[in-house]
Amino acid sequence: MTAIATRIEHDLLGDREVPTSAYYGIHTLRAVENFPITGMTLATCPDLIRALAAIKQAAALANRELGLLDTERCDAIVAACIEIRNGALHDQFVVDQIQGGAGTSTNMNANEVIANRALELLGAARGDYGRLHPNEHVNMGQSTNDVYPTALKIAGIGAIRRLVDAMAALRTSFAAKSEEFRDILKMGRTQLQDAVPMTLGQEFGTYARMLGEDEARLCEAELLIREINLGATAIGTGITAHPLYAGLVRERLSAITGIPLVTAEDLVEATQDCGAFVQVSGVLKRVAVKLSKTCNDLRLLSSGPRAGFNEINLPARQAGSSIMPGKVNPVIPEVVNQVAFEVIGNDVTISFAAEGGQLQLNAFEPVIAYSLFRSLAHLEAACRTLDVHCVQGITANRERLRASVETSIGIVTALNPYIGYRNATAVAMEAHATGRGVYDLVLERRLMAKDQLDRVLQPDRLTHPQALTVA
Repeated sequence: MTAIATRIEHDLLGDREVPTSAYYGIHTLRAVENFPITGMTLATCPDLIRALAAIKQAAALANRELGLLDTERCDAIVAACIEIRNGALHDQFVVDQIQGGAGTSTNMNANEVIANRALELLGAARGDYGRLHPNEHVNMGQSTNDVYPTALKIAGIGAIRRLVDAMAALRTSFAAKSEEFRDILKMGRTQLQDAVPMTLGQEFGTYARMLGEDEARLCEAELLIREINLGATAIGTGITAHPLYAGLVRERLSAITGIPLVTAEDLVEATQDCGAFVQVSGVLKRVAVKLSKTCNDLRLLSSGPRAGFNEINLPARQAGSSIMPGKVNPVIPEVVNQVAFEVIGNDVTISFAAEGGQLQLNAFEPVIAYSLFRSLAHLEAACRTLDVHCVQGITANRERLRASVETSIGIVTALNPYIGYRNATAVAMEAHATGRGVYDLVLERRLMAKDQLDRVLQPDRLTHPQALTVA
């Protein structure tokens, strides 16, 4: 076996051999050994890596402007950060996403990778920290406690925007189906019992409207997490940072990311409070709950094909059974349901983690980040899957829908204003007992004239408010 070339690095616990080829250092090495939890490293969350690199770049520029960091080191750090933001060295971010230490290992992983790449750019060897140090230079004016939550917010904003885009595409598809189905009359249902007529277009329009409302709520949540605590350092007092650093680094970070960030008014409060993440997660739970309800509807409306509702057809995506020939299952709504269940569970995790913080810092932000980013990514994927593989291909069973209206007792509700609730109840009971139609029974009992009854039961009058014409 060929021996792996190593370099010696030192920390407060002693010396360790780090692979010469590695851009990470001793702190990252210990973290990898200490936290074999999920198998999901920081490399699987590129948004977070890019956010960390943007913060380190902004910090270097601010510290140079304040006269605290020389131009040579600043330029090397900035160049390394730009490379990482463009996708380089992500494989060197090897710490597990769930970790002890309130995110310190994530911050140090970034500091070490950036420092060693900057050293290369300066013509020095990796690990030559006398020339450029992960803590003293890359982490200048910073603490994990302001870097990490700021990085989570920047990464979260990008993920929120992608989710909003996916929801908008899904909403557009539902709206297109609403228009396609606008003239198809069907029976609405409450508590799974026949209610009153509506159009299939109205039903699908509701799904589009619900998505639009949640897009707006997500955009509001994004505004909330634009407030950052960068410059707070350890607990919000700004110790080790220049008095002008917080404002200056926020300006540089906004310019780099294109996000109009705001420095929190009270950095002590902002450093310990995870309420913004709870708020975002709560909105994601709202999205998940409503999306799951929509998928429940799609599965029910397409149930059958002979013994169920069979009102709509979902695109057939794959064979549905290893034993029942010809069976096709609603697999796309089913997978979206499962994503929703996961998001609801993640919200519980985030709530407990936010509540578990103590005094001036919440140590559980890593599991908040892990849960939040999974919810965002999986909801985005679920929306795109539901859109492309299901909603766009839905068709309506027009004959089935028309027959359900014609034979339904529910249309008697439309006659209440004309024949009274008592007469309407009697008609409904007889129709149910005999199997006869409401239309024939109303005429037989001479409760309404035929021309008036025909007018009242027109599809457009059944599905929208109308002025009463009793006479």
